[in-house]
Amino acid sequence: MTDAAYELAQVDIARLKDPLDLPRLKDFVDALDPVNASADAADGFVRRLRSEGGDATDIPVFGDARPIVDLTVRRDADALTAFMYQGRHREMPARRREWFEKPAEAATTLWWVPAGHRPTVAEAEPRLLHLRTTARRVRLHPADVLPRRSLGTGGGRGAGGAGLLGLDT
Repeated sequence: MTDAAYELAQVDIARLKDPLDLPRLKDFVDALDPVNASADAADGFVRRLRSEGGDATDIPVFGDARPIVDLTVRRDADALTAFMYQGRHREMPARRREWFEKPAEAATTLWWVPAGHRPTVAEAEPRLLHLRTTARRVRLHPADVLPRRSLGTGGGRGAGGAGLLGLDT
């Protein structure tokens, strides 16, 4: 059971090895629309960041145009997990090394947002920076920091109402 007052925001950034228009990235580019359509239709999907082009490939993150940003909102962690490991999306991470540079630091984080809120890249960037500095000091598994309700065990938003890694919504 989830608390309808909050939804789970997720950001993932990855730095492309090449510009999107090069043949090496053709399979990735060709998969964008079908994977995004699958994401939009998935159970628990709320929204995803899109530019006027329909995806987020032209939205800069950390002032750099080369990284690709994926910023989505899901009903809860169960919905995010189901999408990540089932269907079309499952094929994409297996080929990640072909298309993206190996990340040198944390590139994914999650946080709770009030239902109906539309998180932005500007909101995601400080959360990633916080995680990067925290991850250097502490090794955490997402199950250790996500509120119990997101793991299908019921309950509220967790101790003190804090979001992932203690970041308030």
